[in-house]
Amino acid sequence: MAMPLEIVTVPCLSDNYAFLLHDTESGRTALVDAPESDAVTAELTARGWRLDEILLTHHHWDHVDGTDTLRKSYGAKVTGAANDAHRLPELDRAVKEGDRFDLFGHEVQVLDVSGHTIGHIAFYIPGSNAVFTADSLMALGCGRLFEGTPEQMWQSLSKLMQLPSDILVYSGHEYTQSNAAFALTIEPDNPALKTRVAQIEAARGAGKATVPSAMQLELDTNPFLRAHLPEVKQAVGMAGAEPVEVFREVRKRKDTF
Repeated sequence: MAMPLEIVTVPCLSDNYAFLLHDTESGRTALVDAPESDAVTAELTARGWRLDEILLTHHHWDHVDGTDTLRKSYGAKVTGAANDAHRLPELDRAVKEGDRFDLFGHEVQVLDVSGHTIGHIAFYIPGSNAVFTADSLMALGCGRLFEGTPEQMWQSLSKLMQLPSDILVYSGHEYTQSNAAFALTIEPDNPALKTRVAQIEAARGAGKATVPSAMQLELDTNPFLRAHLPEVKQAVGMAGAEPVEVFREVRKRKDTF
């Protein structure tokens, strides 16, 4: 069995994250999302790595802008959603929900997580205990619904919630502090949330990233993953409502927070 990939978080732009996935046995490296080329190139150079593959989650400029420059510099192959191919950089591998592909001897599973955009995908790598969710499931939040519906996003989040609870969630932005402030308006008495907020404040105060986060921690504290629970339904005055309607209300509140 292959050793888990070495995963390096690369801060990009003002609050984006990209991720380098390095296979120590082959020396090959992949990148999840390419917000810019400079920060990624600097990290690769510092580590003495080349770039072989680029995996794109969705079409927004702050996740793809560095793609063509990096492709030109390293000859990297680009993977993205077949359903989004018309507005992504040119793809060498087009994938869809349920596809599995090999990345340096590591199986990658593709999940459609539409909602933030239509055609947004996540990459789940079981052998490395990691899922790359970009702007679908985020640390203590979820992406704004620019293109999809609450029904689509709830379906996507529900799919991610079925993954093993001990995996790490690698999301696309450092939004956790503001997400935490909102989460407290929904569940101010949630002890796990209060503990997490204190940890977030300490981490950000020390200039540390809050991404990745553990899936179990998201299940315990992220209001967007808790719309099916009686305590959250009660908190928003929707006892007995369907989870998707509670999710719709929580998302609506976050949009105006």
